[in-house]
Amino acid sequence: MSLYGSTLLPSSQHVGSYYAATCREHIHTSRLDGDVDTDVCVIGGGYAGLGTALHLARRNIPVTLLEQSRLGWGASGRNGGQVHVGMRRDQPWLERTVGEASARRFWHLALDAREHLDWVMQTYQIECSYRAGLIHADHKTRYVPETREHVDYMRSRYGYTELSFLPREALRELLVSDSYHGGSLDMRGGHLHALNWALGIARAAQSHGASLYEGSEVKSITRDVDHFRVTTGTGTVRARRVVLACNGYLRGLSARVRSRVMPINNYVAVTEPLGKLARALITNGAAVSDSRFVVNYFRMTPDDRLLFGGGENYSYRFPDDIARFVRPHVEGVFPQLRGIHFEYAWGGTLGITSTRMPFMRELEPGLINLSGFSGLGVVLAPYAGKVVADALAGERASFELLAGLAVPPFPGGPLLRWPTLVAAMLYYALRDRL
Repeated sequence: MSLYGSTLLPSSQHVGSYYAATCREHIHTSRLDGDVDTDVCVIGGGYAGLGTALHLARRNIPVTLLEQSRLGWGASGRNGGQVHVGMRRDQPWLERTVGEASARRFWHLALDAREHLDWVMQTYQIECSYRAGLIHADHKTRYVPETREHVDYMRSRYGYTELSFLPREALRELLVSDSYHGGSLDMRGGHLHALNWALGIARAAQSHGASLYEGSEVKSITRDVDHFRVTTGTGTVRARRVVLACNGYLRGLSARVRSRVMPINNYVAVTEPLGKLARALITNGAAVSDSRFVVNYFRMTPDDRLLFGGGENYSYRFPDDIARFVRPHVEGVFPQLRGIHFEYAWGGTLGITSTRMPFMRELEPGLINLSGFSGLGVVLAPYAGKVVADALAGERASFELLAGLAVPPFPGGPLLRWPTLVAAMLYYALRDRL
């Protein structure tokens, strides 16, 4: 048994999630058998890899994508489906870190990423149940002035008028819970069906000639003089360039990436249909994420179920009863749902970095990594794939901006970085409760 238990190991089936049960997009692929020559080999069939394949294929650049399990099998098909605008760190942090001029470039890139989501959905008619509106909810009174200041800052300094402040009374009209004291509403944010979104991008990539292979776990990447050889259990891909888009599922393919992108688990449970009660809990149908370090995030599905993500654990193995694990968080926010039946519950693994900013690098000539989206992959990861495709076609400005971000390794090296992260997460989780 590996350090990670079974949570990162390949599977021929999607996890038993609400998304898998309600999937509308169906993609036909096969396992890689034999040898293939291509220009670019993409490793990883989530949002980032599929976005890369789509935009390479749109440029008529031959591309072969290898996924160890099913397309969208990892975090891309299991996440909360929340659409965020911006980076994981806010604009003041970016201004302090990279300077105001570069921070503004990051903001425009984030807006482009949000426009890209709309463009892909509309161009390829992806039915992923998108709905507008994302509420940020403050779980402590002392956070409310900070949220008001953030809203004022983004509206005045960046002209972002889609964001509005919600005092407690206004928030309470939208979110019927006594757990929160104020917040904000972003009408360019929203939510969608995570797996349909991933598979819709896959279908779009196939329509332009991208070769997508499932059940094709990469065993090794070696370099010859003028190309890479990517080896699976049943074949090889000979490629001039390789893109690593594995996020939390990288395992042993790159020590440099592994030191900077750490897999952590998160959990989601979905209730039975709530009928009219659904509209009485979140009256405007928006998604919600709160101010906890270990975030609670939730929303209503189109068939009036509550989809709720929350709860931390510090093992690479999932709890035996995930619904039971998530239940206290649901009932803490919505005590009126005490004892509600959960029809689906699952775990997933995402990739985080020490800065919570993406780790995008050309690790060596022709070998590019994009990962570490730290929970914001729904919008950023497919667009990062476009940025990489543009770079491989010679248009490198956006890639260089992202690649210029300092993303240091987690402290402690291979043996100590995990207990170090656990200690930090326990500390912040305790702060959430005080």
